[in-house]
Amino acid sequence: MTAEATRSRPTTPTAKSRWRGGRWIALLGLLVVLGGVVSVLLGPEQETPRPLDPADTSLQGSRALAELLRERGVTVDRVDSAEAAAALGGDRVLVVTDTLHAYSGDLDGIRGDRLIVGAPLGVEEMAGANPVGAARQRSREPECSLPAATAAGSAHLGGIAYSAPRGTTGCYPAGDGWTLISFPNGSGTTTVVGSGEFMSNQRLAEDGNAALALNLIGTGKPVTWLVRPEVRPSGDLAGPEGESVYDLMPPGIPWAVLMACLTVVLVAFWRGRRLGPVVAERLPVVVRASETVEGRGRLYRARRARGRAADSLRAGTIDRLTPRLGLASGAGPHEVVAALAVRTGLDPQQVGGALYGPPPTGDAELVALAGYLDSIERKVREL
Repeated sequence: MTAEATRSRPTTPTAKSRWRGGRWIALLGLLVVLGGVVSVLLGPEQETPRPLDPADTSLQGSRALAELLRERGVTVDRVDSAEAAAALGGDRVLVVTDTLHAYSGDLDGIRGDRLIVGAPLGVEEMAGANPVGAARQRSREPECSLPAATAAGSAHLGGIAYSAPRGTTGCYPAGDGWTLISFPNGSGTTTVVGSGEFMSNQRLAEDGNAALALNLIGTGKPVTWLVRPEVRPSGDLAGPEGESVYDLMPPGIPWAVLMACLTVVLVAFWRGRRLGPVVAERLPVVVRASETVEGRGRLYRARRARGRAADSLRAGTIDRLTPRLGLASGAGPHEVVAALAVRTGLDPQQVGGALYGPPPTGDAELVALAGYLDSIERKVREL
């Protein structure tokens, strides 16, 4: 045995072996990240929710309420400026969901009923009602004589609570105030609610929210719905017509990203290590077959395993004789014994006892069994 053969070699994994074992995982992770980036770049642009907008279908919008009004024959006009609301004219119901418009002075010339949602300041200038605190959003009972509220019953209200001075009707109490107040405005009725969540698509089907909203707005008159103006992005992220940064990209960008992905995959297959042909490795020690048999025999003898040794001899003899006799590998004892008796002319009982009999009781019987099995194989080979 040479020194090179007996030299110990390290088994601790190195950085190179770790990279070889985990590079496919790293490549797969890179492809997943790249796919996510591509899906974000090429995916549809998500619209920003517009709370209480009659054209918004998100949970915060009010598209469902607007459709209910239209089904009842009520005209709903969406505007985003006080000038547009005043231009409609006529006896209408003005719904103000953006409180920046409520006290600008531009609404003074608009006649008819008004519903103002979530007005924290300036209410005292219109009706003498003052905000008295914040109210938790929850289901509340009307506890008032306002027909629109008593017919609707409980509703999901909260937000801001107001005082209700003389001439003002307060509904849905919260602490020392009311989350809904109603008072005359000279040409109609003004109703102020602390929060418009009961009008949203998410809450409209709960409690009496839909009934309350329809009773306050759906009086049969056309509705002017005043919302917050849409703010276009500024800077380099949008074009002159509000186009997004993805709309401004050249048409070849998606194809370039796709080609880059295909290139990464092709390079991975090209440079990836493949399994080559089997390499014959020279063993450091050559052990002759006779030494192996002799060593195993000594082990059997030391443990007095005569039965196991006899089973090994018999199994080897049967495996070698079966194809010579023209039998299948799963042939039974009767077929093997009968074929050997016909082929060699030996006594079938003697052959069956040698191949399938009880284990030998001593070393002499084991040696005799080995000699008899060897003679059977010789006879079959010579025929």
